[in-house]
Amino acid sequence: MLYYLGMYLQQFWGPARLLTSYAVLISVALYTGYFSAYKLIPKFYNRLPHDRGREFTIKENAEAAKGKPTGAGVVFISLFVIISLLVVPLTWTRALIIALTWLTMLTGYLDDRSTKSWGEYLKGALDLIISVGASLILYYGLKNASADGVVKFWIPFVSHEIAVHPVVYVIICSVMLWASINSTNCTDGVDGLSSTLVTIALLTLGIIFYFILGHVDIAGYLLVPHFAAGANWALMIFTMAGVVMGYLWLNAYPSKCLMGDAGSRALGFFIGICVMASGNPFLIFATSTMIFVNGGMGIVKVFLLRFFKIKIFENVRFPLHDHMRKNRGWSPTQVLIKFMILQLLITVAVLGIVMKIR
Repeated sequence: MLYYLGMYLQQFWGPARLLTSYAVLISVALYTGYFSAYKLIPKFYNRLPHDRGREFTIKENAEAAKGKPTGAGVVFISLFVIISLLVVPLTWTRALIIALTWLTMLTGYLDDRSTKSWGEYLKGALDLIISVGASLILYYGLKNASADGVVKFWIPFVSHEIAVHPVVYVIICSVMLWASINSTNCTDGVDGLSSTLVTIALLTLGIIFYFILGHVDIAGYLLVPHFAAGANWALMIFTMAGVVMGYLWLNAYPSKCLMGDAGSRALGFFIGICVMASGNPFLIFATSTMIFVNGGMGIVKVFLLRFFKIKIFENVRFPLHDHMRKNRGWSPTQVLIKFMILQLLITVAVLGIVMKIR
């Protein structure tokens, strides 16, 4: 809305053209997201459900979280939707992705409010339905935006783009989204951990979309495909980063509120969508390696044991942050700082490989 308003008003008032600048809009979105989340989330503390400790796997975590407002994701994800409608030039694809992000949040929030957990099978099925629907929307959106009508991947160690069959794309994208939703959800267990790792992921994606994929000269220099809509996607990403930072200010140890499934599931979905929109699924390692190691390996462990009777990591507790606290004696601050350092080191290494070794 602001972009189109700036285009109209600049003929009457020159400075209004600033509203057509993506750099200005990104700044507006980031700061608006931060301050609105920071100010508004506390006003909903009394209306949010309160944690009963069932999300946590070790006693110390459960006791620390019990009684705190949870489900704060319903507030900051809704703020993300509102701000995006104001600042992001929308196509049907981006509008539907924003809507599905909110829908993913809603499924988590209803579970947060429920006195009885929905159960992993029901939530897993809902995740799969949303993931497949989002994959179809994203595929056809990218296909229509492509100059030759073909969706392609650009991947490490290959200098050219690879055309992707729609069925293959939907399968890869659906698996990516489902894994990202559930891994991010499992990572939410130590104050500030999930939101810090998510912030790193979002800022990484925002930089990639705006400064690399969205910039024709830099993309050409790095031999990666130029993504004409890169700045628009970056604007959405920085909007999400802003609201997450506002929440993180309140969630830093010792936390005053928790995002709940409402926040973690929507954030995992959104990160997965942005990675697939970039055209390089391997970027998930630059954004979310520690999220997948921390939360995703636990899902793999349970899946192999339950369905194939294969035992792995028998002596490792998952989510991994529980293992580090219970078995290694790490404090919540140590978990946060060390996981953050590891993710930053991995991000730099993976970006070097993805961008240069092609």
